[in-house]
Amino acid sequence: MKNLLYIVSMLLAVTLLSCQSDKHYVITTYGAISDQTTINTRAIQQAIDDCHNNGGGTVIVPSGHFITGTVLLKDNVTLHVEEGAQLIGSDNPMDYISIDPFTDATGQVRGKCLVGAEGANNIAITGQGIIDGRGELFLSKNIKKTMKRLGVDQSEYGVYASNRPFLVRLVKSSNIQVKDISLRQPAAWTLHFFQSKNILVDGVKIYSHAHKNNDGIDLDSSSDAIIQNCDIDSGDDAICFKTTSPVATSNVVVSNCTLKSDWGTIKFGTESMGDFKNIVVKNCTINDTRGGGIKILSVDGANIDNILIDNIKMNNVDMPIFIRLGERLRTYRDAPKQKVGSIKNIQISNVTAVTRSIEESRVTPPAGIFITGTPNHSVENITLSNIAITLPGGGTAEQVKAVIAEDEKRYPEFSFFGVLPAYGLYARHAKNIVKENITFSLEGEDAREEIIIEEN
Repeated sequence: MKNLLYIVSMLLAVTLLSCQSDKHYVITTYGAISDQTTINTRAIQQAIDDCHNNGGGTVIVPSGHFITGTVLLKDNVTLHVEEGAQLIGSDNPMDYISIDPFTDATGQVRGKCLVGAEGANNIAITGQGIIDGRGELFLSKNIKKTMKRLGVDQSEYGVYASNRPFLVRLVKSSNIQVKDISLRQPAAWTLHFFQSKNILVDGVKIYSHAHKNNDGIDLDSSSDAIIQNCDIDSGDDAICFKTTSPVATSNVVVSNCTLKSDWGTIKFGTESMGDFKNIVVKNCTINDTRGGGIKILSVDGANIDNILIDNIKMNNVDMPIFIRLGERLRTYRDAPKQKVGSIKNIQISNVTAVTRSIEESRVTPPAGIFITGTPNHSVENITLSNIAITLPGGGTAEQVKAVIAEDEKRYPEFSFFGVLPAYGLYARHAKNIVKENITFSLEGEDAREEIIIEEN
């Protein structure tokens, strides 16, 4: 872990060396109009292209509300959205283009975005302004209204409704900064990095509740990244490490973030073809989360190794810690199917958590920590230290006898397993689970065991 922290501290220094020319290109000079009607895609893209062709600089979105379709960043360009400025997504799905399209774990085609880049170097998105995807416009009822307004035949509905656009999507790019900006309401994921490296995300605010699959930040098959000082409120995963390709996500530090989610806050997977290695998450607060606080999931072949999660405070959270090694083995991007992966060398320390009440929990009564491999593949070397979890209680003696399904090929969600036989820690198909100073406090009676560990 010491080597990891050293490497990432050096990454920060390298990332901060990334800088642009002082040349400024204001989008209104190129004909962009802040009238909440004009589609300004061409004007904004021309400003970006001129900035790039002249050696780089800053494209400025001044105060006002500017509607646009997809714009693509290019080498040495900073997109700066000034305070009082909003870059707003068009309601016409045909104003968006796809870059590097793929099918995600839900079977949805992905690739469209509002702001994107592919194969770009030394790029940034900055400013105190807002990028708003208006994702609610891509709900079925609203797409049909748009089609009627545009005079599009209703038989084309499938084309319009599929491939909901991400807000920001940066693909196979390097030396990236996203700083201080507010990102709001995409139709799908908010900030997606794919096969990118040397990334700094700092001081970003995300509010993402407009549609389904509203993730906050997705670090996908990407490396050498720092995410810090962010405030994320998302409908789906808040910060999610993914690998929708066999390329690993590695060398990452997440720190000093405040997170809230309707599905999960700090998550590894579920898309997990490539490995996850050398990742630190520290000094974060998690509030009001329905789908799990810390979720470490390898189900498509990923080897998850050398993970440190430290100093995490959770309040009103379903299932504070869930670790699952499974055998779903889904493939993406026409990659070959992987072998079953592994989860090992995980350290989770200095965690305080209060779970949701019985009335609010997805599983009633709830539990604190659930760790499971499969009958043929064990989770290994998990250290849990200085962890205090408060639970409501409510378990019965009959629930101690519960038989928990294996479901090794199913989507890995803790709620699918039902009520666990232990209210504190339940682990099975696990080797070398180290417990140091772990306490579980009950607000009511619970007849279940506090801790059950079935090592094999």
